[in-house]
Amino acid sequence: MSLVQLSPRVQELQRRLTEFVENECIPAEAEYQKALGSGAQRWEAVPPVMERLKARARSLGLWNLFLTKEYKEGAGLTNYEYAVLCEIMGRSPAIAPEACNCSAPDTGNMEVFAKYGSAAQKEKWLLPLMEGKIRSAFAMTEPAVASSDATNICTRITPSRGGYLVNGRKWWISGAGHPKCAVFLTMGKTDLSASKYSQQSIVAVPADAPGVTVVRPLTVFGYDDAPHGHCEVLFENVWVPKENLILGEGRGFEVIQGRLGPGRIHHCMRSLGMGERALELMIERVQNRTTFGRKIAEHGVVLDYIAKSRMELESARMLVLRAADMIDKVGAKHAKKEIAMAKVVVPTVVLGILDRAIQMYGAGGVGQDTPLADFWAGMRTLRIADGPDEVHTRQIAQLEIAEQNAKRSKKSALAAPAKL
Repeated sequence: MSLVQLSPRVQELQRRLTEFVENECIPAEAEYQKALGSGAQRWEAVPPVMERLKARARSLGLWNLFLTKEYKEGAGLTNYEYAVLCEIMGRSPAIAPEACNCSAPDTGNMEVFAKYGSAAQKEKWLLPLMEGKIRSAFAMTEPAVASSDATNICTRITPSRGGYLVNGRKWWISGAGHPKCAVFLTMGKTDLSASKYSQQSIVAVPADAPGVTVVRPLTVFGYDDAPHGHCEVLFENVWVPKENLILGEGRGFEVIQGRLGPGRIHHCMRSLGMGERALELMIERVQNRTTFGRKIAEHGVVLDYIAKSRMELESARMLVLRAADMIDKVGAKHAKKEIAMAKVVVPTVVLGILDRAIQMYGAGGVGQDTPLADFWAGMRTLRIADGPDEVHTRQIAQLEIAEQNAKRSKKSALAAPAKL
């Protein structure tokens, strides 16, 4: 659903993508999981079905849709247009985004290279990422500090031999386990004497550089999310040339703010797709099961679940579309409140829908025979990832107070008697 008329081109992309996800990606989910195998082999190779689907997506023109029209490398869409398409991919979150080369963290990393990268960095990293030949990771979060406040980051990036030495321990680094992960965009401090938000820098660290160790995969409520995973990664005296510095020393915050704004909205877009699929599964279930002499769907509380889920989904979608539209019109920097509101509301809404759907499936809802438990684990994590709810609600309140104060000041100035 969209509030504005989509162009004929986007409508056609919407049609193709819907058919691709419903008829090819979702039916491939079981095959994909089976091919991953068990134990260590889950991290060794990408199931062949993924490469087939990637080739299919490219042939359908469903490739790299995320990079908006401001980038010459992109598909020429607006954030609003991509929002409509990204939601469709979210219906099969483990398959469709990667098949279309639109999966996190690669989307954010590709945007960093496209927006801030040098010509050499684009040649070395952006082009193979956009071709789907390699994967990437973004290394910011650390176990030793509260990383929701990025000024706490203590990884050091120190000048050495015409380049930099990187030393630090990171964790929950999504994509680090993927066999094709080739580069880490790594955040650390280059100058402890600089101002609070100018100490941090970002460098591109090759995944095979000496001193880089993927210590272990971490599980999310028991799910390992192989083969990309979320890993603990150790950087020990990892040397990178100065050409691997992104944008410049002390400009790490500038880079991550440019990356995280659209990235948060992408998460919300995909989440809506998961919510829609959960609601569909819920309705299918309650119409096919009987309790106490009637269809489950005939019980009043279940009707309330369905109605509430639909109303909440529509409300959440409006927030996402509003944020995407604001990014298109004024840029992510001036859409902070809209982005934050979507980031808080959407995961909470979709979690509620997933919880109701799980309840309707009973014991089956918490097992592996439906995607509901896996969706729930990922959605609960999203209330922490890319900034916890509490950080975003704090920002929303601060921005709201500032806006209200500005309105009052303007009103007072207009009401003041003119000086003669």
